[in-house]
Amino acid sequence: MKSSLLLALRASTGLLLVIWGSLRAFNPEVGVGLADKYYSGVINAESLQAAMGWGQIALGVLVVLGLFRIIVYPLQAVVLVGGALAIWKYLLDPLGLYLLNDETRNILFFPSTTVAVATLIMLAFREYDTVCLDRLFGRR
Repeated sequence: MKSSLLLALRASTGLLLVIWGSLRAFNPEVGVGLADKYYSGVINAESLQAAMGWGQIALGVLVVLGLFRIIVYPLQAVVLVGGALAIWKYLLDPLGLYLLNDETRNILFFPSTTVAVATLIMLAFREYDTVCLDRLFGRR
C-alpha cells in the first residue's frame, strides 16, 4: 500500500512539473507574466523561462519514472517548496482577510501547500518507494 501511494504522489507531483514546465517551455511569455506578478520579476526573461520550462519537464519525467531519486527528489522539493514559499502571502491569507484584499487574494494558490508537503513526504519515505525504475536498475 505504501509503495502504491508513493507512486501516486510521484506521478501527480511529477506531472505537475511537466505541465508547468510545458507552459513555460512553449509559452515563455506566460512565465514572464507570472514572474512579474507573483515573484517580483525574478527570472522574467523569456529565454530563461523557456530553459526553466525544459528543465522542469525533464525533472518531472524523472520523478514520474522514479529515476535518480537521490538527486531528483531534493530538486523537486526546491522547485515545489520554493515556489510555495515565494507566494507565502497567498498561503497565509487565502481569503484576503489581513495580508491581501479582494483584488489580490487567490484561493487557488492554497493547494501549493499540499504539493509542497507531498514532496517532503516523498523525500522522507523514499525507502518505501519501491515501484520505481531506480529499484529495477538496482539503485536505492
